[in-house]
Amino acid sequence: MAVSGARPRVPWACDALEVRGRLVPEPEMAPRSPFRRDCDRIIHSTAFRRLKHKTQVFVFNEGDHYRTRLTHTLEVVQVARSIARALGLDEDLAEALALAHDLGHPPFAHAGERALDACMAGQGGFDHNAQSLRVVTRIERRYAQFDGLNLTWETLEGIAKHNGPLTDRDGNGIGRYRDGLPHAISVHSALQDLELWSHASAEAQVASISDDIAYDVHDFDDGLRAGFFTLDDISEIPLIGEAVAEVRGRYPGLGVARTANEVFRRVITRLIEDVVAETDRRAAAAGVASADAVRALGAPLAAFSDEMREKERAVKGFLFPRMYRHERVNRIMADAQQVVRDLYGHFTAQPHDMPQSWTADLDLLDPERLARRVADYIAGMTDRYALDQHARFFDTTPDLR
Repeated sequence: MAVSGARPRVPWACDALEVRGRLVPEPEMAPRSPFRRDCDRIIHSTAFRRLKHKTQVFVFNEGDHYRTRLTHTLEVVQVARSIARALGLDEDLAEALALAHDLGHPPFAHAGERALDACMAGQGGFDHNAQSLRVVTRIERRYAQFDGLNLTWETLEGIAKHNGPLTDRDGNGIGRYRDGLPHAISVHSALQDLELWSHASAEAQVASISDDIAYDVHDFDDGLRAGFFTLDDISEIPLIGEAVAEVRGRYPGLGVARTANEVFRRVITRLIEDVVAETDRRAAAAGVASADAVRALGAPLAAFSDEMREKERAVKGFLFPRMYRHERVNRIMADAQQVVRDLYGHFTAQPHDMPQSWTADLDLLDPERLARRVADYIAGMTDRYALDQHARFFDTTPDLR
């Protein structure tokens, strides 16, 4: 199936003319749709700019050509818009959710998240998806009328439910949230019902699966550049191997770098085409006729086919030990986690060492709120700012290489 051109809007797309509104009511501004305004607000946010110096897999000083959180995010946007266009969904909403999905990531990728989560174990933990919601509803302070970005309900819903429903109908946490919801989501839920028991919109589901597609492909590209494996190594993986054989057969003698680019072009196209076809099939089988019907379906709508899901799992099964748990990555991330733990310990003991904008009301904070303030501050740091701050307060700061 070829993915080309835009399909007319389908009945189960979110309608920008019928949004559920913003927490603080605002007049709409033609010609931009509410979802386009959400995109623009996210792009202009401080948290979005900081993504350029936050780790995807490799720390910023390991090389200029590895993905950062920002370049990863832009690749997710490209995939999400392609799928949304092919399905007849709202491209701006899909883009807004792709732009926002990693705003809550702390420095040093998942290593930083694990460190902060351990530090905050007694205060509700730390979850980067929930922190993305906190960033756009509380931490960003750009507007006179409200904290956060005052995004539409549909965008906030998609951020909160990036990985699917969080509760059952009675509000009890499910899955990874069985023992309780993340702090940021609990706080916001007291102000606005995001219907955490349901699936998110089709656009949100597209943004989520686009995240998987983007890093499945670009992490292979970065792993090859780092020398963690070769094209011959990845030729054993079903989805990748098919593309390698195709490119080598068509372009014999092509250099490694260009061969890899041709391989990954084909892989990402096949993943996108599969999601479009499977989502269409599920929508037709379920007879969904509205965005709310998608939410109430009880199962994801945007998904890989069974065959492609197995191939995609094989991709992740290769990347996990060969890249994410590579000795070099483990060593660097162990040091990075210590940096985060050290900073958390220092700022909870000496909170006035944070900038004045973070300390104005410290006397009003109880220990739990202080801990959350410190976590918010650290989570907003770029890799290099975290290292600079560590060097201010500690005699030895690791060289993350």
